[in-house]
Amino acid sequence: MRHHDGVAGVGDPVGSGLIASLARPGGNVTGMTAGVIEVAGKIVELIREIIPSARRFAVLANDSDPFTRSFLAENDRIARSISIEMEPVLANPVGLLDAAFESMVAKHVDAVVVQGSLVGQGVADLAMKHRLPSLSANVLFPRSGGLMSYSAGAYFRETALYVSRILKGEKPVNLPVSFPTKFELIVNVRTAKALNLTIPPTVLARADEIIE
Repeated sequence: MRHHDGVAGVGDPVGSGLIASLARPGGNVTGMTAGVIEVAGKIVELIREIIPSARRFAVLANDSDPFTRSFLAENDRIARSISIEMEPVLANPVGLLDAAFESMVAKHVDAVVVQGSLVGQGVADLAMKHRLPSLSANVLFPRSGGLMSYSAGAYFRETALYVSRILKGEKPVNLPVSFPTKFELIVNVRTAKALNLTIPPTVLARADEIIE
């Protein structure tokens, strides 16, 4: 039996080698990309917006994730375009992350962007422990204590539609990979207060959810 796979939650399915293109994925892989590469720029811009004096930020990246290379490259590209430095910090998702945060502090970063596949493992708690504003494209992050997330909204529900179509007999090779059209900003104001960080009203006004 051949398995039909999906790309829900994959930030860059083309760059990661999972599919040939979004329009014609090929093989048995289709679905909806989370678009994390595309939102990476927005997250970096949010750092500059909430911390205008920021000069350097870290990216906590998963060294076992095939998406990491393109994720870091896009963060670096956006950072250069707005004259802010990016410090990549690679970590193993099953390892101890305290040392990774200690290295960020040693590099005097002003904030940290957490790759979505590393959310969990107490990452939000470590960011708070080391007094680092933390952002991610994973919607679960601010709900676990991270400062904020900017991510594709409701893409898992959209992916369920792909599953339904495949179960009804459509072939994945004929289904283009869809790109999300709605993005959500979630801000944890409680975390901001604990960091003595004032979130600008312009950011709060754009937030789809505020955690207080």
